[in-house]
Amino acid sequence: MNGIETVRRTSAAFIAKRPGVTALLAGALSATGFAPLGLWPITLAMLALLMQLIWQAPDRKAAGKVGYAFGLGHFTIGLNWIAHAFTFQDSMPHWLGYPAVALLSLFLALYPAVAAIIGWMLGRGRPQFFALFFACAWLLTEYLRASLLTGFAWNPLGVIWLGTGVEQVATVIGTYGLGLVAMLAAGALWWLGHRQWRQAGLLLGGLALVTALGLLRASYIGGNDQSGAVANVHVVQPNINQNEKYDPALEELNFQRLAELSLRRSGKPALIFWPEAAVPAVLDMEPRWRGRIASLLGMDDLLLLGGDKYHFREQGGVIDARALEGANNSLWVLDARGELLGRYDKAHLVPFGEYLPMRSVLEAIGLSRLVPGSVDFWPGPGPRTLDLPATPDGGQARGPLRMAVQICYEIVFSGQVVDPTNRPDFLFNPSNDAWFGNWGPPQHLAQARLRAIEEGLPIIRSTPTGISALVNPAGQVVKHIPLHEAGAFEAPLPPPLMPTLFARAGNLIPLGLAVLLLVSGVAIARRTR
Repeated sequence: MNGIETVRRTSAAFIAKRPGVTALLAGALSATGFAPLGLWPITLAMLALLMQLIWQAPDRKAAGKVGYAFGLGHFTIGLNWIAHAFTFQDSMPHWLGYPAVALLSLFLALYPAVAAIIGWMLGRGRPQFFALFFACAWLLTEYLRASLLTGFAWNPLGVIWLGTGVEQVATVIGTYGLGLVAMLAAGALWWLGHRQWRQAGLLLGGLALVTALGLLRASYIGGNDQSGAVANVHVVQPNINQNEKYDPALEELNFQRLAELSLRRSGKPALIFWPEAAVPAVLDMEPRWRGRIASLLGMDDLLLLGGDKYHFREQGGVIDARALEGANNSLWVLDARGELLGRYDKAHLVPFGEYLPMRSVLEAIGLSRLVPGSVDFWPGPGPRTLDLPATPDGGQARGPLRMAVQICYEIVFSGQVVDPTNRPDFLFNPSNDAWFGNWGPPQHLAQARLRAIEEGLPIIRSTPTGISALVNPAGQVVKHIPLHEAGAFEAPLPPPLMPTLFARAGNLIPLGLAVLLLVSGVAIARRTR
């Protein structure tokens, strides 16, 4: 017992003397709650420690430094997969990968710092309200992180709840609301340490109720996957690595991988899904490629595949094929006759990935975008719904299917994936995660699962190297192909649910909730001072 007490006192002395170092380590450990580790109890414990460090800060500047150090550790570990992307582009120095992660984290850490300052200013001297104020501030700054300067919405805190049942409340309060729940759960731990029994008990009791109801909802929806399937889907994952994807010598072999896996199906009419940028062809300009791909399809099949759309300069109404001005990262709908029935252009592009900001300056010092090519991609108009022709299923022809598309990174933006005026039946997320290491793909899938819950829609993912998956409207993975494996699966597409409350109102709900809690808390605190 004396040994335990000695460790406790030594730890307390270190935390008091080195709050910045403690916050940095706590932030790093908090990132283990995200995929692929999923150690969410550690995340909650580290957030509770962060609250204590902010609480004991002597002034708001010190509180901000603690929040900043926590954010620096949190993002550096959570985003380590970005460094892997630099190893596939010879125009970018490979050694720049980890410095790039650090530089990005230095910027992103500003958001937790601002949340810490707000929490300290509003909650100082009021332990019964401090955790609430900090939780609301975290939600607001996390939303700003996803919105300002094109936004970087990767790994919002609420993702840690996947698989616990708590994630089902995203149907009402969305992903950022789940982050609020996580902060309040950590706040309950902090309140227990400060003998605020009433607040801690109410929060923990509410969390237990939400967990139970969420597990019941997920179980009910998961048990009805086969009833009312709206189509037969066939998802292909060729396991083509990033260093193979753009190699002209491997073009034929890569196509044969896609072709072989596409033919491994039952013969029933199907929607066939290929990954982002699946073939090197410019589909609307190369009929030979379209015919070659269409030969793989049955008469009632449709193929959904990624491919670039090029834009050339026009002079006097004539296209100059030598003057390429820009491109779209697109998703095409192809039928068995080789005709293109629709196209979606990616709207939320990745800075330094699909376009190079300040190109004239950065090119002069030898930098390039990570996707090969010297011409920047152009953004599309935003979420839209594509109508697919009637698809026979079980001998009965169904009406046109409505499909929404979010290409790769776009899927991480909560509340921005569907056209609310033309609700789809499902959402397709073609992606290329081949350069995201071992941490990026499972994190990407986790965020796609939250979009399914928020919108009440099934989601299909097809990627070159994984993780390809079919996700039902409860966010459960119905079928998947593991990372770094070639394969394909065929499955009935679960029907969509009725629009959720979040699908109807979007992020107005979590933002309104945070503002309401902040205003109410400040008002009550002033009355009870």
